[in-house]
Amino acid sequence: MSKKKPPLTRPLLVTTILLKIFTWGLIGQALPSFAAPKTEITPEQIVEKADHIRFPAEGFQVDVKITSTKPGHDPEVRKYRILSKGNDRTLLMTTAPAIDKGTILLMRDHDLWAFLPSLSQPVRLPLSARLTGEVSNGDIARANFTGDYEPTLLGTEKIEQQVYYTLELNAARRGVTYHRVLYWVHKANFRPHKAEFYSLSNRLIKTVHYQAYKKIAGEVRPTRLEMVDGLTRKGRSVMEYSNMRLRELPDKVFTKQYLKKLSK
Repeated sequence: MSKKKPPLTRPLLVTTILLKIFTWGLIGQALPSFAAPKTEITPEQIVEKADHIRFPAEGFQVDVKITSTKPGHDPEVRKYRILSKGNDRTLLMTTAPAIDKGTILLMRDHDLWAFLPSLSQPVRLPLSARLTGEVSNGDIARANFTGDYEPTLLGTEKIEQQVYYTLELNAARRGVTYHRVLYWVHKANFRPHKAEFYSLSNRLIKTVHYQAYKKIAGEVRPTRLEMVDGLTRKGRSVMEYSNMRLRELPDKVFTKQYLKKLSK
């Protein structure tokens, strides 16, 4: 026959209860480390929000002036009018200098075509080809990152007392403008701050600074982009946006057949 345990004396009973309470307290403190982390914003959402700040998601029209400078050369100024609808339809019409007036670039889906008044048929161009100065075709014809790149959130960085998300964007497919992008986006308002663009060999091609935020087309957007050559840091192009307005744009505008009509 097993012996019965002697009844706990009052002091021992109190000690046992306190020990259990203390143990439960330790377990309760440890639980949060095993709990699922709170859901935070995803890298894809950060990039999409920043894209919508740079340009409207709906159809719009905007004028762009690009001033390119290089040591030992006179500044080169070129002007364009852009019609855009989403991230896959853009029409770029050259308005200055006069010698290039009538030249049109059409981007539809992932294809970019150039129409020159001297040619009877449009010519296909790569997005990575240089348009003028430090500006590539893709910088102006397909400027949004959403869909073209797979983003990874590297962390946050404090710059001049402001906190920014730091993201790495890797090309999601062949034919995009750049192979890799490092991107800084303001944590509080999702405004783009800076981007570094890299080649397939991981060479820094250029750095872009998003500046002069103003309210246009219903949102506070960067109206000035400064592009600095990544190799010598001497070549520089400044893109200035003006007269941006929302506009209904039918799909027929973004067709090769329509280019000839626009060039007349």
